Amino acid sequence: MSDLVTVTGMVLKVAPLLENDKRLVILTKERGKIAAFAKGVRKQNSPLQAACRPFCFGEFTLYEGRSSYTVKSVEIANYFENLGNDMELVCYASYFAELADYYTRENNDERQMLLLLFQSFRALEKETLPNGLVRLIYEMKAMAVNGEYAPQLPFEVCQATLYTLKYIVASPVEKLYTFRVSDQVMKELGRAVGWLRQRFIDRQFHSLKVLESMTAFSGLADSPQL
Repeated sequence: MSDLVTVTGMVLKVAPLLENDKRLVILTKERGKIAAFAKGVRKQNSPLQAACRPFCFGEFTLYEGRSSYTVKSVEIANYFENLGNDMELVCYASYFAELADYYTRENNDERQMLLLLFQSFRALEKETLPNGLVRLIYEMKAMAVNGEYAPQLPFEVCQATLYTLKYIVASPVEKLYTFRVSDQVMKELGRAVGWLRQRFIDRQFHSLKVLESMTAFSGLADSPQL
């Protein structure tokens, strides 16, 4: 008989399965990244329908089988509905989720990545920062959380850019989305993070291609400098 387990997590991606089922990939606080099956969720009267979609964050009660999980019930704390109402935000969130999927593993301690993803989605929703800057902060911190950061760049950047990179690497996730940068720093930060991404990440992300086809990724700089 399957055991019941309860985990807190975020749905990274959803895929249809058979006629009425879905397969979810969930980044959890307790068990890292897991896959779970939601049976009958594509039926109109399914109580799981609203919860089994990307970006939902909450508490998932699962049947634990020998090699897989099955969703029993879900209590959603945040649907991040604002992300789904704007196509550009959907693209950013999809890329963030795909990058989290790339880095995380089952039974690893992925609490920092889960917190980073959650806070990054909140930053996108609140519009307190330019979306391009949120992306750079997220990418840089995701690499740092996973131990991938080169303190020396092969090209020159200004001191403010170096300070910004060090601040992102060293700061707690909760304090990341609290600053803006100048035009120059935004441009240099984009170059630096892009170089680091190419060096450390060995995958082409479909969601990133879609995002960059939709946005003029140059960044904003109408705010005080760091």
